[in-house]
Amino acid sequence: INTFSLSTGNIIGSGIFISPKGVLEHSGSVGLALIVWILGGCIAALGSLCYAELGVTIPKSGGDYSYVTEIFGGLVGFLLLWSAVLIMYPTTLAVIALTFSNYVLQPVFPDCVPPYMATRLLSTVCLLFLTWVNCSSVRLATRIQDVFTVGKLAALGLIIVVGLVQICKGNYEGLTPQVAFEFSTTPSVGQIALAFLQASFAFSGWNFLNYVTEEVVEPRRNLPRAIYISIPLVTFVYTLTNIAYFSAMSPEELLSSNAVAVTFGEKLLGMFSVIMPISVALSTFGGINGYLFTSSRLCFSGAREGHLPSLLAMIHFKNCTPIPALLCCVRLPNTTTSLLYTHNLINYVSFINYLSYGVTIAGLLYYRWKKPKLYRPIKVNLLVPITYLMFWALLLGFSLYSEPVVCGVGLVIMLTGVPVYFLGVHWKAKPKCIYDFIESATYVAQRLCFVVFPQFDPIEISPIEEWPDKSSDTLSRKS
Repeated sequence: INTFSLSTGNIIGSGIFISPKGVLEHSGSVGLALIVWILGGCIAALGSLCYAELGVTIPKSGGDYSYVTEIFGGLVGFLLLWSAVLIMYPTTLAVIALTFSNYVLQPVFPDCVPPYMATRLLSTVCLLFLTWVNCSSVRLATRIQDVFTVGKLAALGLIIVVGLVQICKGNYEGLTPQVAFEFSTTPSVGQIALAFLQASFAFSGWNFLNYVTEEVVEPRRNLPRAIYISIPLVTFVYTLTNIAYFSAMSPEELLSSNAVAVTFGEKLLGMFSVIMPISVALSTFGGINGYLFTSSRLCFSGAREGHLPSLLAMIHFKNCTPIPALLCCVRLPNTTTSLLYTHNLINYVSFINYLSYGVTIAGLLYYRWKKPKLYRPIKVNLLVPITYLMFWALLLGFSLYSEPVVCGVGLVIMLTGVPVYFLGVHWKAKPKCIYDFIESATYVAQRLCFVVFPQFDPIEISPIEEWPDKSSDTLSRKS
């Protein structure tokens, strides 16, 4: 796996083409919006440092879920898994697919909104095609990710170059401090928190590399290296992209646009403006592929821990791809998805994401206290997780205050996993007929998908041992 392309490709998706409008709307000024984008990248960097430590200390695929399960136990881990599998990943996949279809059809319907059925049909075809690719070959899926990551950076590079040309021509009035910090409305602390949630949607995916730790070559070296490179690069690109937007569009034009990149292209590229929707479509296409690749590994890890049906822990006997887990992740857009898409989906998904991040990073501190002698190849300064958690608490608190219904729905959905956990996982003495039904259904699905349980190396599945810290050993010998 190319760790850099997977990490960068998962972060850069539809968010940078959707979120600028929300960030500007909630922040109230161009200057504050740019600060939110920069600080959003800094917060993601702090979180990624913590995840780098967890990723090499607990070298399991599954990311947040695997770490929280190892540290806090089954119930807390299951709640993260439940919210991700039930709503977050299928919904996010559906929205990225709809964004893809809207931008592909934009040149075909230049003077009107693309037809509802056409966008749904194209997004469905896109999801099914990429699911087939991921079911067929891991190598093919990663090659697609490599190619489209380059395409994403090229699309954003085009926007940045055109914006810099505008600035060099003297079109930067909206970026001068006097104009940039003119507030249309003075934002409250709660509105600024919502602006951060909008920006965090564009940065979501920075932790996805931890979902495939077991498929990374030399994870203790390559996992942190990819994180350290991708986050600063994406923050730099996102900030320059927003500067380019503001060099060509006034705040009013950006807020009134339904497709920021398309409006940008129409204003500056003239007859070549068709390049922009195609570039955005390619970017979202790669984002869907990356989401499928990583989220299916979360289902796989959950089944391996006994929190999901055992079928999802099986792989194709020849291609070694987790076909059942992929099919579980690619549930097609439904009524719930459409409803959420029109009612602050970004705030909803970002709230759930941040909730998961905070619990996981709190687990890092607890794990330090619980197992102080555990060998950690990477050990971040305690100020890093503490700073992140302070920001996390303020952000979630003010977001919940400003959008109690949207954020509250996320909490309620997560908590519905409690009875499911006790009935489905904790309760072992189920009637025999239930186990017989599960066994029969698993057998039939296994025959249909040609999947078997993978053969693990005993070293890979052995429990994490509390090795003494090498640095403390060295000091003791010297003394």
